[in-house]
Amino acid sequence: MRRGLVLPLLLLAFLALLGTPSAAQAQATAVAPPSLAVELSTRRIEVTTAFSGAEILVFGATERLIGPLGDEVLVLVTGPETAMIVREKTNVLGFWINGEAARFNRVPSYWALASTRPVPAMLDRVERADLRLALDQLPLVQLGSQGREFREALAGLQQEAGLWVDRERPIEVSGGRLFHARLPLPATVAHGIYQVQVMLVRDRRVVARQELRLDVVRTGSAAWIADIARNQPVLYGIACIVMAGLAGWFGSVVFRRN
Repeated sequence: MRRGLVLPLLLLAFLALLGTPSAAQAQATAVAPPSLAVELSTRRIEVTTAFSGAEILVFGATERLIGPLGDEVLVLVTGPETAMIVREKTNVLGFWINGEAARFNRVPSYWALASTRPVPAMLDRVERADLRLALDQLPLVQLGSQGREFREALAGLQQEAGLWVDRERPIEVSGGRLFHARLPLPATVAHGIYQVQVMLVRDRRVVARQELRLDVVRTGSAAWIADIARNQPVLYGIACIVMAGLAGWFGSVVFRRN
């Protein structure tokens, strides 16, 4: 009778060992990073002569529910860096002339932010500063005049052109775990490589992050004209003058009165 009980007891012990995770497995599960899956609707936007703007669509899913008592999501899109000059206009004897100027390096040609809630309600001030989640926290290198009004003028010009989207655009949530964000691209958007960062926020800190690449490229005649303007500016200028003269002559012929 005792031998008959040994085999069933051993089988039960073996099954119990298989069903119980080891300490290493339990530790690996405990430190596993939060799950965040994201993607873009397209990885390439083509700019042609008929380009009137586009939209960046970011979508994804989280492991936990999204909301004030769960996870939050941030989407930050930045374009290629460039240099810009801001000049002050001065009135001298009734004529407006160029005054002091400031040159800014490392200016993002595009900057847009979307979030499930207002950023100050999701992250503390130190975390926001480290992630540079505000226009006044961009690491711009200012040369020349150092007045703050030049930086404010730069921000105003970029926002007016739709290239800096500082207003917090809401991220739409579906089913508690699925989300998507739409960020506008104006017709004057610069071509190059755009960086799309999607951050998962939990307990007022970023616990997961994914980065995606978006290519904005000129195609067709728009790319050909841009290459000539950049590589052969003299030829491009002469061609523009000739075309303007021909257009004026053609207009005078069409609308000539006998």
